[in-house]
Parts: sequence; structure tokens; C-alpha cells
Amino acid sequence: MAVEGNLLRGEDVVENTITEEASSVVEPFIGMEFESEEAAKSLYDSYATSTGFVMRVDAFRKSMRDGTVVWRRLVCNKEGFRRSRPRRSESRKPRAITREGCKALIVVKKDKSGKWIVAKFVKEHNHPLLSSLTNGRQSSQISQPPDEKDVKIKELSTELSRERKRCATLQQQLDMVLNVMEEHANHLSVNINNVIQSVKEIESITFTKPLS
Repeated sequence: MAVEGNLLRGEDVVENTITEEASSVVEPFIGMEFESEEAAKSLYDSYATSTGFVMRVDAFRKSMRDGTVVWRRLVCNKEGFRRSRPRRSESRKPRAITREGCKALIVVKKDKSGKWIVAKFVKEHNHPLLSSLTNGRQSSQISQPPDEKDVKIKELSTELSRERKRCATLQQQLDMVLNVMEEHANHLSVNINNVIQSVKEIESITFTKPLS
């Protein structure tokens, strides 16, 4: 299926590949490239945290050839609307409205080179952002304050982003240890095979030597 949005490709796009280390202050743009899907998630998650909203991982599409994810949509956590359900009890306090039909999102897709490219980016939100409220720069047209749940979600999202980076570092260290162990095991196996071969040669010489 075709992905919405035009891609800015070619030599006129200079160094669009964004590393995770530099992603925290970068605003996404159509044509931006990433080395992996996780790098794209990290960029948008950091952008969301610094801007004042919470990212939610949304829809995806898989390759019909090998079943891997080749298309991903990341949205604001206020995207869509909550389904109305009958209240179990009239005495229970109604839940706060957390979805307001926000259209802010980013769409990334994997190209033939293996890189992930921003195919669509919608910046505008239809609700106040936490950062603007904190800094006292909220528009006079918007008077609805953020609920406590949004603030808590943002805090948890920031913590989750930190833990993802820490886990990635630990995974790299574990891979290095496993590689060293594998090399050591291979070297040990070669030495054992050499010893066995030497023993066989000694036994062969011993058994074939004529009796005096």
C-alpha cells in the first residue's frame, strides 16, 4: 500500500540520517532518515517529551515477503476518541477524557536500502501542550488545563525513554561478552581437536612400530 506524503530524496538533502544521541532537540521533517525503526521511535519520543506531549506507538504494516515491519505510525496519545462504554455504577466518578481526536503524528517507512524514512509529519495539536502550560505560554484561546493523568503519563514516558537507552547499552555489552565467549569456545575446540589428532598419531606410530 502507498504511504501518504512526499519524500524529499536525493543529493539536495544533506545528512538527513539522525543519530539517537542528537535526536532530543531535532524536529522531524519529511525525508529525514534513520538507521532503524527504534531510532525513529526514539527521535519522536524525545521530540514529544521536549515539546510537551506523549507519544503512542500506533499502526504498522508488515512485508508480505518476510513478515517484518516496514511501515509504522507514531501518534500523540490524545489521537482518536475513547469508545463510550456503559457505566457500571452511577456512584463511580467518570474517567477523565484523555483522547481528543488529535491529528499530530509521524509516519516512517523502510526503503530498499534498509533505512527508515519520514513519509508524513503532522506537527499541529488540537489541545494544549504540557510544556507551553508549564512555561506560561499557553494560547489565550485554550483554557483547558492538563489533567493529572497526562502529567503522570509524560513522567512515565520520560522514564521509559531513559530505560530504553539503558537497555540498548546493556544489550551491546552483552553481545560483546557473547562474542568473546564464542571466540574463546572456537579456539578451545581447535586446541582440543589438535590434541586428539596428536594422540591418534602417537598411537598409530606406537602400534605400527615393529617389535625388536
